[in-house]
Amino acid sequence: MAHVAEGGAGAAGGIQWLADWDGWFVGLTFARGIGPDELAARLGALPGVRPGPLGAPAAWSMVTETVDGDGVARVGRWGDWSFAVEHGLPAGAERLAEVSRGGVEAVHLDPQPDHPPKQFAYARDGELVCCFGLGEECWRGGHQPDFLLPELIAAKILTPDGACVRPGEEPYEEPYEERDRHTLAVLEHRFGLSLPRRLIEDTPLPAYVTCTR
Repeated sequence: MAHVAEGGAGAAGGIQWLADWDGWFVGLTFARGIGPDELAARLGALPGVRPGPLGAPAAWSMVTETVDGDGVARVGRWGDWSFAVEHGLPAGAERLAEVSRGGVEAVHLDPQPDHPPKQFAYARDGELVCCFGLGEECWRGGHQPDFLLPELIAAKILTPDGACVRPGEEPYEEPYEERDRHTLAVLEHRFGLSLPRRLIEDTPLPAYVTCTR
């Protein structure tokens, strides 16, 4: 099967562009240490259900034909990371620790269009390491909630004790696009994440039906 496998980290301009993308309605799961096919399998790809290369419109159309709770994942590789563009219910949100088993690193970005803020999670070797909402970095979860604390402090997103930079203010006071861009820049640089917008929107990619049940 042909995978998207071109360009190095940074060749696509990173992931900060997501902050300004009005059409961000798909979950994005990245995995370093496994190929796109294995990433799809760990996301719960249904055996024998292979709709063929799909662009975004065809994937969304197929979501309407799946069983409740299923989604469609379009997969490929860019730089060091395999990626899945998840249409419908994102399996990466529930399966990230499973995706990361065996020494794999996994990152999930969920736009949460119906229930902001956008969500970030990082797992490694079968364990959820760190997670938080963009703009809510002072409320972190995971087994190592302070994993990204040095980077968030250096970016002036958090104070040295892990609190919001402007105490007493709601995180949403800053324009959300700028707020999200600051955090996406931290994630981009820390993990070397980069993904061209055209791969998500326009490029037909190998696709799988995934089950979160």
